[in-house]
Amino acid sequence: MICWGRVIVFTLLALSCLIVDVSLRPVTYATKLPSEVLDFNGDSGNNASCNTNFRGKRWAILIAGSNGYQNYRHQADVCHAYQILKKGGLKDENIIAFMYDDIASDEDNFRPGVIINKPNGDDVYKGVPKDYTGQHVNVNNFYAVILGNKSALTGGSGKVVDSGPNDHIFIYYTDHGGPGVLVMPNGEYAYANDLNNVLKKKHAAKAYKSMVFYLESCESGSIFEGLLPDNLDIYATTASNATEDSFATYCPDEPGAPEVEYNTCLGDLYSISWLEDSDKHYLRKETLQKQYEVVQRRTEKGDGFSHQGSHVKQYGDKKLSNECLYFYMGTNPANDNDTSVEYGSSPSTLRVVNQRDATLLHFWHKYRKAPVGTHKKLEAQKQLQDEISLRKHVDYSINHIGELLFGNGSSSKVLETIRPSGQPIVDDWNCFKMLVSTYEKYCGSLSKYGTQYLRAIANMCNAGVTMEQMVTTSTQTCS
Repeated sequence: MICWGRVIVFTLLALSCLIVDVSLRPVTYATKLPSEVLDFNGDSGNNASCNTNFRGKRWAILIAGSNGYQNYRHQADVCHAYQILKKGGLKDENIIAFMYDDIASDEDNFRPGVIINKPNGDDVYKGVPKDYTGQHVNVNNFYAVILGNKSALTGGSGKVVDSGPNDHIFIYYTDHGGPGVLVMPNGEYAYANDLNNVLKKKHAAKAYKSMVFYLESCESGSIFEGLLPDNLDIYATTASNATEDSFATYCPDEPGAPEVEYNTCLGDLYSISWLEDSDKHYLRKETLQKQYEVVQRRTEKGDGFSHQGSHVKQYGDKKLSNECLYFYMGTNPANDNDTSVEYGSSPSTLRVVNQRDATLLHFWHKYRKAPVGTHKKLEAQKQLQDEISLRKHVDYSINHIGELLFGNGSSSKVLETIRPSGQPIVDDWNCFKMLVSTYEKYCGSLSKYGTQYLRAIANMCNAGVTMEQMVTTSTQTCS
């Protein structure tokens, strides 16, 4: 049964927490914060040929594809990215921000009106454009903004990437995801084939000189694996490969963060790695390749104790990695004298948490900290129980559907199949979308947690499962 063991562990842990109010034992630890793990050598060979002869305009799309205080970190990452670009000289008219915008004013926010991206950090929320918020954070608007198609927008500020052939585009997307999809807080998933087709269309329009795409999500490599050609002048890096989860960090009870302040993770490991690297360095000299190497090692090392982390990957036109970060992010004048910066080595610990488990961690801490006998205590208990129940339902329903389709002996083998490197997760994307929508019609939303099972559904398509079969098995399982 796929992923069943981990859910049982977390379920038993969380249920026991409802009975005995004791501190949740840290899952993983590190000896250093991510900003303290590695040295940066500004004169490395990878920077020797960095070309700063810049022409055209810089454009940026920043998108947090989640909502809810349990997903605080995604909007915090995007706000931090905005501050880097703003200090780097990009104009607001060229920065398009997507974020649900429900975190700063959330009743759980210890500092109302303020968002931070690390313990005791500065406010990164101030000044962030409110281009697409709430219901306007959706796939349709995301694609319309990339393509510069104002007529396809539904709400929002109306800003799009109105770029020309000499311009440089930076896209940063942080959210939950799963094999072949990125999640949005509203409407449909962003499917990998659709996103890559949009990028191809942008290229065919000769609407940019080069594009860089940074992507944070679980299985984020599956968005480009076997789908992004190397001749589109697009360079992409992802927080993980096509088969593994990514990790949240700066989580509750981490030393350095006052326990009473936050019950949610403040950042994501891959994201804060590139963000903190960009904060400190002179980006006229640092190449995309250098930042990739720094971020790759930090993210793979993870917590430094149990070595939980993910494998940062590169896709597309890797020759672009020799370009300066300056082409896409500008550079903060305060860092002009930077030549070689060593990260500090002050002793500290860092927890990293699987992105899909961060919600469970949030609800547990919310429950634990709520005063006994209060409405907040009961509300938090219900949220925790509901999250556990949802996980159990998704685990059971996917596995049971698989057994009905392929038999008890063959189900796991089919559902857990991983295709060879260089191949997308599915050949027939229409089938994939159809089976996903059929499952959710009869069994309910997969949820952020359940997106891990999208590979299983893709494998159903690859095995020839029809919509009629999916309807029948979903009805038998979930009715």
